[in-house]
Amino acid sequence: MQASVRAAVEQALGADVRSERPVGGGDINDAYEAGLSDGRTVFVKTNDRADAAMFPAEARGLAWLEEARALRLPKVLAVSAGESDRPNFLVLEHLGSSVPARGFDDELGRGLAALHRFGAPSFGLDHDNFIGRLPQANEPRATWPEFYGQRRLAPQLGRAERAGLADVGLRRSFDQLFARLEQLCGPSEPPARLHGDLWGGNLHSDANGAPCLIDPAVYGGHREVDLAMMKLFGGFGERVFAAYDEAYPLCAGHAERVSLYQLYPLMVHVNLFGASYLGSVKRALTRYL
Repeated sequence: MQASVRAAVEQALGADVRSERPVGGGDINDAYEAGLSDGRTVFVKTNDRADAAMFPAEARGLAWLEEARALRLPKVLAVSAGESDRPNFLVLEHLGSSVPARGFDDELGRGLAALHRFGAPSFGLDHDNFIGRLPQANEPRATWPEFYGQRRLAPQLGRAERAGLADVGLRRSFDQLFARLEQLCGPSEPPARLHGDLWGGNLHSDANGAPCLIDPAVYGGHREVDLAMMKLFGGFGERVFAAYDEAYPLCAGHAERVSLYQLYPLMVHVNLFGASYLGSVKRALTRYL
């Protein structure tokens, strides 16, 4: 890691970094396993190109999820102050790693159900945060369809238009969808406490083989959003979803809403990785027009 980051981490932790090893797996940040002079091993994330608010927002998100005491999350040991002229870093406890233990899928499904059922004060959050490196606006809205349209889909569509990735045809399709969201979003439910970026890469098996959630993009929203993203890129066994439904049964019609709630992560991928994801966006849209 950069010398400036190492020095900032040492100051924050009150211990010297004696060893460090790059850790792969992320698309956005640089990550390291660091051994400290006091015997601890910690996980360090850093990114000198990121918005200075990104790591403090992630730290707040982990704390917000931890309030539910539903699934294991890495404890935050130190985080940069969010100042643009200082190194960006986040130091987390080192979770270790092992193959999933027996009952892993059941524990994950029940734990996610408990996290969602714990709830949130509103559809939104009291501060903005990030999904990947993209800003995520969380100003609350009174209803879920309003929030999903105005705070999730519309900002990503606007970003894609400004980048020349979305044409007038895609705008027309989304406008048709926005006009129908109140009918499409399903039965009214209270806000769930969402991880917000729950793809397979953000699920970890700790040293004991227990499920852990990492890298959240939290907010209060419809619980089917997390479940839809889990199905988008795979990595979750069917037993996870069965255990979830046993603990917190889903409302009628949830299977028909999966593509609707995959539109947000798909548009995020358009804006992060380019036009190759537009075909998936258009296929999802055609189900509801």
